[in-house]
Amino acid sequence: MGEDLILATMPMIPKYDVDEVLGVIYGSSTRTRGMGGRLISGIQAITGGKGTAYAEEIEKARKEALEDLRNEAKKLGANGVLAIDFETSEILEGFILVSAYGTAVKLIKKESS
Repeated sequence: MGEDLILATMPMIPKYDVDEVLGVIYGSSTRTRGMGGRLISGIQAITGGKGTAYAEEIEKARKEALEDLRNEAKKLGANGVLAIDFETSEILEGFILVSAYGTAVKLIKKESS
């Protein structure tokens, strides 16, 4: 599998067996909307509609948390992370925390019959 890292929310990957479980790993990201983002979100809250400023920051935080998870997996020598789950919360006022959890594993391709 070389440098490839399989990331999945599933507990297994078709055509692969788990050879070794390396442990639970996580990645996280904390972001703030900043003054401009809070202002835009406030206006969107008053006028209704999609809260794009908040959604964009959550998406950035999710990508950063997943990248942290990927880096942790590589440090352990994993070539897969299974059962990935995300948790999103707001801490203090205006800070978004996104965490990604999963199980780092070594996968081997099943022999074809």
